[in-house]
Amino acid sequence: MSTGKGDISGWLVRRSPWPPWLGLVAVLGVLTGHVARATPDGGMDNAIVVRAAHAWLEGRSPYDDPHFLYLPGAVLAAVPQALLPPDLLRVLVPSAVMACLVGGWACALRLHRVPLDSRLAALGLIALAAGFAPFGHLVRLGNWTATAVLALPLGLLLMSRGRWTAAGAVLGTALALKPLLAPLALLFLFAGRWKALAVLAAVPALASGACALLLPDPAGFFTRTLPFLLHGQDAFVRLYEASPGAVLPRLGVPRLAARTLALAACAAGLVAAYRRWGRADPGPLRLSETAAGLMLSVFLVSRPSYDHYLVVVVPLLLAGLPYPGSVARGPWFWLALVPQLPGLTWPYLEQVQRRAFKDAVTLCGLMAAVAAHRPDRRPRVGPAAPAGEGPRAAAPGDDHIYTG
Repeated sequence: MSTGKGDISGWLVRRSPWPPWLGLVAVLGVLTGHVARATPDGGMDNAIVVRAAHAWLEGRSPYDDPHFLYLPGAVLAAVPQALLPPDLLRVLVPSAVMACLVGGWACALRLHRVPLDSRLAALGLIALAAGFAPFGHLVRLGNWTATAVLALPLGLLLMSRGRWTAAGAVLGTALALKPLLAPLALLFLFAGRWKALAVLAAVPALASGACALLLPDPAGFFTRTLPFLLHGQDAFVRLYEASPGAVLPRLGVPRLAARTLALAACAAGLVAAYRRWGRADPGPLRLSETAAGLMLSVFLVSRPSYDHYLVVVVPLLLAGLPYPGSVARGPWFWLALVPQLPGLTWPYLEQVQRRAFKDAVTLCGLMAAVAAHRPDRRPRVGPAAPAGEGPRAAAPGDDHIYTG
């Protein structure tokens, strides 16, 4: 990428002076401290998983709770939390979630060859924490979506370095905890990485099978949770779902028509993601934008589909900002994020039960921005090296990466 005078790319990747990093520490510290003080159980969503672990320790089925929507592996993963005192959990859980979010941002930056001490690294994370509402929601809820926020860019980073099997293992481990990243199986299919795809499928299958044998109701996920998901969950949870299939009926659209529209949009998004993969332009955007397209397409039809799912995708796209022709350089990406500005109150959407309408606008807007995006076909190079250093040579195994 060009780094000439007046080019924002060069400004973004230059080394950050200390004030942005000081602001970053302050913002993250304030958010984590507030959550630790305000949520005695470590977050409502995390508490659901911990209760499931308590149920297992007491000899009951974790799937007695209809809101426990995780695979059996999550039960055993939550056992250590079930053994800790609540006063410790209220500090550890938001800290762990924040660590996952920061780690995911770091991996997204490295995927795009952006230095971790750059202006974008510091200011981008401040913008996510202070200016993107789902980021704070995820920390407050303690939702295990945080594992996917870390695993997705880490897996893509491994892919960019030719380590597809390792990427399959990382993503498979995340799937064993929460099956949110299942759409990425299509990315392995697009790339023809059959061994890595087998690893991706085997890790959660083996982990879930082994853990299910330890539960009093081994088939509970299939006999209780899947029917609950397929029927759209309960009336309370449906108020917070952001998929068009859940939001449009609240506006008077017939349920069948809403589901049909959502399925059609999902199919169009998957086709767009496949076409994006087919444009094998140099640089890391091919991986990140294809993965983002796959995830957003499935979010359009998944039940549930919550606002904090957006945190899986937005940092990945934002990290590509230094590259000309990236989705983040387009106006539609930023317009889609406007409904998620904290403190911006929208008429008739003041109640928290109506925020799903704003989330649906952002979800559909991001999907449209990614699907309609046409990457710059000109030769693209990586972020410039810091002042005083020569151009960075391509590392062994770097796939689709051209650096200057």
